[in-house]
Amino acid sequence: MKTITKITNSRILVTGGAGFIGSNLIEALLQQHNQVVCLDNFATGKRDNIADFLTSRDFRLIEGDIRDPDLCRKACDGIDYVLHQAALGSVPRSIKDPMTSTEVNISGFVNMLFSAQEAKVKRFVYAASSSTYGDSKNLPKVEDEIGKPLSPYAITKYVNELYADNFSRLYGIETIGLRYFNVFGRRQDPFGAYAAVIPKFFIALIKHESPIINGDGSFSRDFTYIDNVVQANQLAALTDNPNAINTVYNVAFGERTTLTELFYTIRDNLSQFDSGVITIEPVYGPPRAGDIPHSLADIIKAKTLLGYNPEYSLVDGIAAAAEWYWMHLNR
Repeated sequence: MKTITKITNSRILVTGGAGFIGSNLIEALLQQHNQVVCLDNFATGKRDNIADFLTSRDFRLIEGDIRDPDLCRKACDGIDYVLHQAALGSVPRSIKDPMTSTEVNISGFVNMLFSAQEAKVKRFVYAASSSTYGDSKNLPKVEDEIGKPLSPYAITKYVNELYADNFSRLYGIETIGLRYFNVFGRRQDPFGAYAAVIPKFFIALIKHESPIINGDGSFSRDFTYIDNVVQANQLAALTDNPNAINTVYNVAFGERTTLTELFYTIRDNLSQFDSGVITIEPVYGPPRAGDIPHSLADIIKAKTLLGYNPEYSLVDGIAAAAEWYWMHLNR
């Protein structure tokens, strides 16, 4: 198996570190003997996600908002790498409240980017989004071919890419954006109005309820297990290939799965823990506004320039996630 590049003996700032992706990054980084600073305002992050880290002398929590430029400067002080995950996610949330999504995802992003370049960090790696592809019908999605964004959230994530590119040219800061495709796995919150589809399916089935599939189930996504994302962030932070920096990459597995196929994969894996779920069928509802019908990533660029080697397929990831959700939602 290919050896994966890992960050060691460094000082890393993870914004949004109490969130799903951020907390998984912190867990890996602490295991690899780094000093990690977490910046989070707990608007969507969970204190439970970082509870196990609080006793580590290599972990420091800064509670606050990326909309506060002074706090961003404080958080970046002495940092080698910034892994910027903080954002208000969710297409439906941004449609309901575009102003707050814009304030956090754009103004907060610029605060962090400017603070990072002032602190002379080695590299600023940030969470971009597959939503940037918008109404483009091309499959698979290739980094240089995008359409018009379909939601305020998608607009904010595209603007992040424009700012990162501009700051690289103006100030010389090294940036890499990672366009995440439907990330799932341990610690992803199944509760709340804006929960993602995979944790929502898990919680419904564990409660012996029929989950709702938006649309007829034919919409497809390139679902990406969390460990693939952790790998991509570290590769992006450490690459010494000059052609690999100041650009964006798709982070995915490179296969697409329909929502109906996803449901049955989850159900089959959960049935190993509870045979009673095997007879549950989904309920189909109206499609959501702002949703794209199909998403599939071309990951050749990340493989070629970063050495990205996603180890978890959807099936592998769902198997791991099923065990985690079963253990944590039945406590």
